[in-house]
Amino acid sequence: MLRPIDVFFLEKEEPVKSCLLFLREFIPTLDKRLTEEWKYRLPFYYLNGRMFCYLWIHKKYKQPYIGIAEGNKLNHPDLLQEERARMKILLIDPTKDIPVKKIKLILKEAIALYK
Repeated sequence: MLRPIDVFFLEKEEPVKSCLLFLREFIPTLDKRLTEEWKYRLPFYYLNGRMFCYLWIHKKYKQPYIGIAEGNKLNHPDLLQEERARMKILLIDPTKDIPVKKIKLILKEAIALYK
């Protein structure tokens, strides 16, 4: 039986599906304390029991993104604040190579905020 979180990933169409599945595997490798949870009907990643980031699809751009809980404390030119008070997002273009180094750099910076 599939869990709701698995259905979330599997029901997406390519190339968004592959992009999200890669991020699902990649994000937890950045820190052994990261756990995947199903919260607010989306895949959320918690660090030491605290909200860290989540995956979603941008309504306007139709691209997957990583929403970073403490994004307002990060200063990176590719992070978008939009109408959010605390979170910032990193859009990922699923038609291009995933910018692994950039994602790792930004998320490692975010992890450092939890120490």
